[in-house]
Amino acid sequence: HMSAVRALRRSDRVIATPSKAREAVLDVIRRARRQLTLSLFRCNDEAIIVEIARAVDRGVHVDVLVTSRSKGKKKLRRLWEALESTGAAIHPYTDPVVKYHAKYLVADDGPAVVASLNLTRKCFTSTVDAMVVTHDPAVIDGLRRLQAADTAGVSIPGNLPDRLIVGPERARLQLTALIEGAQSSIRLIDAKLSDPALTRLLDARRRAGLAVDVYTAKQLNGLRSHGKLMLIDDATAVIGGLALAAISLDFRREVALIVRDATAVSTIARLFAT
Repeated sequence: HMSAVRALRRSDRVIATPSKAREAVLDVIRRARRQLTLSLFRCNDEAIIVEIARAVDRGVHVDVLVTSRSKGKKKLRRLWEALESTGAAIHPYTDPVVKYHAKYLVADDGPAVVASLNLTRKCFTSTVDAMVVTHDPAVIDGLRRLQAADTAGVSIPGNLPDRLIVGPERARLQLTALIEGAQSSIRLIDAKLSDPALTRLLDARRRAGLAVDVYTAKQLNGLRSHGKLMLIDDATAVIGGLALAAISLDFRREVALIVRDATAVSTIARLFAT
């Protein structure tokens, strides 16, 4: 029985239904007992803010890394004020040029969540997005070290796990390798796909006989296309906020996760099947 429980904890869970994503995030925050690490780009969901405050109240050390650059200055100010009211420790990502666009959270020694969605009412109701809940110790440790480096304003740790796609330092190399390694099919949801080198690579793979399906529409299945999701050979999924666009690949802090767990990948495959 214990080994079955351990196997379950080891496997990744992918959630691609907006309303279920909200519950999963709330659940991870509620379970935190010692330490909660969040990387936020946008958050206006009151239930999330309330749960962060409750975590602080029960003695959890909450660290939030927040972008200090975004188009909506008012939205950003409201987010800061809401977070300050929770008593969490807030750290601005202060790169003078670059947006901090990574979306993840880690509770205690796990689980960690890596998401393509913002913690907003819009993303919890009306966007095509996905998130991974993982108990992989290497990913949990990697996210913690990445956040510590970004909070301190130093370069990223050198030995992050291969599953963790981190932009701008390694994202282009990692995504290029995945696309080059595909055997039969590449499917992609990305309304911002514009990078010349990766567009050429996808065209080359199509000419080589692979099935390459790219969904760049702003709407998908009646929802707004927001998440950046890739599925390779129906066996490997990439989930995160990282667009195949130069700004995302070469300039912004972005995080995505490679998922190979069959059940988890099938959830993403169903998104493409509808």
